[in-house]
Amino acid sequence: MPRLRYRAIANIMARVQFQSEFMFRASPSIIYLFITQPTAIVRWFCDRVDNVGDVYTFSWEGSDEVGEMVMDIEDELVKYEWEGRDGEFLQFRIYKTDITNETILEITDFCDDDEVGEQKDLWEVYIKKLKAACGG
Repeated sequence: MPRLRYRAIANIMARVQFQSEFMFRASPSIIYLFITQPTAIVRWFCDRVDNVGDVYTFSWEGSDEVGEMVMDIEDELVKYEWEGRDGEFLQFRIYKTDITNETILEITDFCDDDEVGEQKDLWEVYIKKLKAACGG
């Protein structure tokens, strides 16, 4: 019996942090609006968003995730800490490049260590929708 218990523990995947960067023609102000306002978030990220103060409930096909906005620097940085996921967060950092003056959206997220590629692919889909929604 201890051998089976050991196997179950060994199959638990480690959670890892990863970052992705995306270039936009849209201004930091427009991108900021699309990552903070529920009516804009639903246009690219999830099916529904409800917020009470700084607590946001994001819904995808009946599945909910609750995040508290713990950092909000207008046009620069937004960070949501996930409820029930110790130390995990979703962070959006917005900045302009010095050379090309393009806007960069840097996303920090978490996933199982064997799903990083899949999560990055999912973010590519989200960002394609975001660019279509914000013109950029």
